[in-house]
Amino acid sequence: MSASLEQQLKDMAHSVGFEVTRITEPYGLEKAAEELDYFIDQGRHGEMAWMKEKQDRRSDPRTLWPDVNSIIMLGMNYGPDHDPMDILGHSDRGGISVYAQGTDYHNIIKKKLKQIARWFHQTTGAEVKVFVDTAPVMEKPLAEKAGIGWQGKHTNLVSRDLGSWLFLGSIFTTAKLAYDHEEKDHCGSCQNCLDICPTNAFPAPYQLDARRCISYLTIEYKGHIDLEFRKAMGNRIYGCDDCLSVCPWNKFARTANEAGYFPRPELYYPTIKDMLDLSDSDFRQVFTASPIKRIGRDYFIRNLLIAAGNSGTPELLPAIIEKLSEPAAVIRAMAVWAIGELASDTECRQLKEQYLPSEMDPDVIREWRRL
Repeated sequence: MSASLEQQLKDMAHSVGFEVTRITEPYGLEKAAEELDYFIDQGRHGEMAWMKEKQDRRSDPRTLWPDVNSIIMLGMNYGPDHDPMDILGHSDRGGISVYAQGTDYHNIIKKKLKQIARWFHQTTGAEVKVFVDTAPVMEKPLAEKAGIGWQGKHTNLVSRDLGSWLFLGSIFTTAKLAYDHEEKDHCGSCQNCLDICPTNAFPAPYQLDARRCISYLTIEYKGHIDLEFRKAMGNRIYGCDDCLSVCPWNKFARTANEAGYFPRPELYYPTIKDMLDLSDSDFRQVFTASPIKRIGRDYFIRNLLIAAGNSGTPELLPAIIEKLSEPAAVIRAMAVWAIGELASDTECRQLKEQYLPSEMDPDVIREWRRL
C-alpha cells in the first residue's frame, strides 16, 4: 500500500533536512490574534512598527492568500553543541545568540522550502507559496495548531522532541490535506524562563514586553539603550538565549545537523577587542551571509561598547576612547558610558575636559554629565 500524500510530503521534507512537518488549517487563530492585539495596544512591540502596520493581516492567513486551503508547517533544528550560557562567564568575549552564529537561516530554509514546494506542485498540481519569517504569518501559533510544539511561558515555541531550538517555515497550498492535531501546553508549574530573564521582560507568563528584552534591544532597537538595561546586558552583543537555554524540555534537544547552522569560528566566543576594531568594510565582510549584518556596524559597536563597559577590563580603554571620535552619536554615547565604567576618576575628568566642549548631541552630552 502506497503512503498517503501527507506522509510522502513529510518524508520529502525530512529528506531535505526538516526534523518535523505538520499540517494545519488556515484559520482558527482568534486567540492568538487577541493576544497580539493586547501586545500592540500595550506598546510592547516597541519600535517594531511593521507589527502594527500588518496587525490585521496576521490574524487570518487567508488575508495573505484567499485561496489557501492547507498550511504546511515545518521545523528545523538548530540546537547548539554547548550550553549557550557558558559565554556569560567570559566577560572579555561577546555573546551572540545561537541562531546568528552561522549562516542566515532565512537563506537556508527558504531554499529548502522552495525545493519541497516545487516537488509538491509537480506531484499534485496544487498551487503553493512559501514563507519564512518575512511576511505577516503567525508562525508560532500555526506551529502549535499543527502540533509541532506549544508556545511556552517565554512566548517561544517548545517541542517535546526537540526542545527550544527550532526554526520555522511554512508552505501555503490550495490542496486540501488532512490536518494534524494541535499540541497541548506542557509547561506545567515551571517558570525557569521567567526567572532567568536579566531584564524582567515578562510581565506575566506567556506575555513578553519586547521593550525590555535584550534580543529586541540589541537587534531591533535603533537608539540609545536606556541606562536601566546596560548592566543587565552583560556581554550579550547580539540577542539573548537565556530563556531558551534553561527550558527543561531541552533535555530532548539534539545538535543541529545542518552545517550552515554550525558556529563560524569568528562568531563563536569572539573577543570584544577584535570586534571593536572592525571598520565598516570589515564589518560587512565578517558578517556576510549573517543576520547580524542587517543591524549595521553602528548599532553592533553600540552593543559591543556596553559589553566592554561590563567587562571589568581596563585594557579595553584605548579601543573605547577611539570611539569618541566616531561620527555616530549612538557610538559616542556608549563609549562615554563604558569609559565611566572602566576608567579612573582622573582619566574620566581629563577625557571630559577634552571631549565635552566639542560635543553637540544631547544624548552624548547627557552621558558625559553622568560621569
